[in-house]
Amino acid sequence: MDASSQKHENLYDLISDFRTAMLVTNTGTNAMRARPMAVVDLRRDADALFMTSLDSPKIDEIEHDHNVLLTFQSSSQFASVRGIAHVDRDKKLIKQHWKESWKVWFPKGVDDPSLALISFDAKEGEYWDNAGVQGVRYAFEAVKAYMQGETPKTDEKQHGKVAL
Repeated sequence: MDASSQKHENLYDLISDFRTAMLVTNTGTNAMRARPMAVVDLRRDADALFMTSLDSPKIDEIEHDHNVLLTFQSSSQFASVRGIAHVDRDKKLIKQHWKESWKVWFPKGVDDPSLALISFDAKEGEYWDNAGVQGVRYAFEAVKAYMQGETPKTDEKQHGKVAL
């Protein structure tokens, strides 16, 4: 596997463990807004789906500017994925991905006419992984770098930029 494919795999492996992402949109007034979103579906190419209401302000923000950012964070793993978002009103797709537990946010259920999906087309990602073995390796590199007055070295398992 070449380095690019390995980084792509590392990014997917890291973000596939997350059930929630922060979706960052442009409000149209030179401001950014972030909100947590349950990941409905995540594909190996980092494309994703999110359930939403057409009444949400994020719909206008996405229609104003399709460029969005997803961020993922735990105590030792971090990722950001830049891409293009579109609003998808496909009722068949909505029913296919519907979970009954979402009635908390969508009380009218799967047949709510305001239900929609946000379809995210990933373009570029970046990740930082300091969990498990990578964390031990990073701690070793950090101590070594500190003693030598340098910055720690990372490998493609710990950090990488990925064109998607």
